[in-house]
Amino acid sequence: MIIDSQVHAYERDKPSRPWAAVLHGAPEVTGDEMVKAMDAVGVDGAILVSPFTMYRYDASYALEVYAKYPTRFGLVKPVDPADPAVAEHIADWKSKRGTVAIRIMMNRGISPDPADPGITRVLAAAAKHSFPVNLLCWGRLEQTTEMARRNPNTRLVIDHVGLQQPFEPPPLAEPFAELPKVLKLADYDNVAIKISGACTLSREAYPYNDIWAPLKRIFDAFGLDRCLWGTDWTRATQLLTYKQGVDAFRVSKQLSDADRARLMGGSLANVYNWSPSKA
Repeated sequence: MIIDSQVHAYERDKPSRPWAAVLHGAPEVTGDEMVKAMDAVGVDGAILVSPFTMYRYDASYALEVYAKYPTRFGLVKPVDPADPAVAEHIADWKSKRGTVAIRIMMNRGISPDPADPGITRVLAAAAKHSFPVNLLCWGRLEQTTEMARRNPNTRLVIDHVGLQQPFEPPPLAEPFAELPKVLKLADYDNVAIKISGACTLSREAYPYNDIWAPLKRIFDAFGLDRCLWGTDWTRATQLLTYKQGVDAFRVSKQLSDADRARLMGGSLANVYNWSPSKA
């Protein structure tokens, strides 16, 4: 079973659900289109992350997609640590079918203080409701490390290898420059890491052979039981196809069959306590 740790779905900008900003990618990728893309390449399920760029803290479209495809998606929504009612919002999210986690966009105006009361409130509420907390935290890795230390009972899931990733060509000059800071997070057992969007860090064409040496350092540090493969589709549409993002790992000789099974689904099912077969 193959499970993608991060995909997005969204409608065109419209008055009934207006966009806050424009995300790189297609003008629309509906839930129907995302399922069609997954079916075409043999992906069984995915974590559907409500796109912050368009919808900020409104996950209503993700809920609509889940209502139509309850066996294919687990749901994640961003939350705002600065909102005094954030704990109540997290409790409400937990009450809805299909929800598996919440997300903090650390580099979107969030306090840089790891002891910030709002962040602490989010992490405590997440632990109370057994929700992992996804963290978009490139550029905030030292803060994230301290958050992990201070909140050992909260499961943190690092988005996108913990590194800044491009939306379009050209590739970054030194995509793995911050890798030593990422590896320090492995010291904390409550931290897992998404190997999502990793192909966009390559400076080579498919099959992106240059990413494997740094990725293996991550696998060795965290162990594959804390590593979750994913594509971050649809952010990467100008860099690769969905099939390339899947096949770079599915058919790679860099992984044994057992390791591939853990990386591409097994570990995710344990971290999120969710899989398509359990929906």
